[in-house]
Amino acid sequence: MMHPDTELRYINDVIGVGIVATKLIPKGTIVWISDDLDMTLKKDFVESLDETRRRVVDKYSYLSDDGDYYILHWDHARYLNHSFHPTCIDTVFEFNLAARDIYPGEQLTCDYGIVGVDEDFECVPEEGTSRTRVRADDYLYFSQEWDEMAKEAFKYFNSVKQPLKYLIKEEYAEEVKAVAEGLLPLPSILTLFVDESEDDDDEDEDQA
Repeated sequence: MMHPDTELRYINDVIGVGIVATKLIPKGTIVWISDDLDMTLKKDFVESLDETRRRVVDKYSYLSDDGDYYILHWDHARYLNHSFHPTCIDTVFEFNLAARDIYPGEQLTCDYGIVGVDEDFECVPEEGTSRTRVRADDYLYFSQEWDEMAKEAFKYFNSVKQPLKYLIKEEYAEEVKAVAEGLLPLPSILTLFVDESEDDDDEDEDQA
């Protein structure tokens, strides 16, 4: 679910539509959070769809961490556009935070590299960055940068209004509270891409 102080607007002929803030959204605010209205579609089901519907699902959904499901948002969150200078940053807790103050009329964006795309694709050129493509392995090179953005945003978590806080999943609630209070470090976004059990198996094999 997207923050209530956002709406869908036409951006331009190249980008099409995007999500724009209607009021100031302060840094550290939850701007999007996964909720139980989002649709989870089995990969084999999506692959069985006719071309027309599959094209839409492919465009507006993303793969789950294990790659077995497509996640399709029920609200205008599906129109969150990409930027190499994102105004929103992902966390391991299935919500995004405002990476900086987002002013009325500004677009909410995220770095698609953090979602874990299947295939590389070219992006609209942006000033201030040498990146021109989102790559499937971006997490190998930019996870530390994304983690720092999330850590900085989390510093403001308890000092701003959080209209979506009630949707934080119970399994994350205590850890989110501890991270926000500075009692625990924020887990790296890299954990969404790396299977720790596989790493442990590799270490066991190395020691054998």
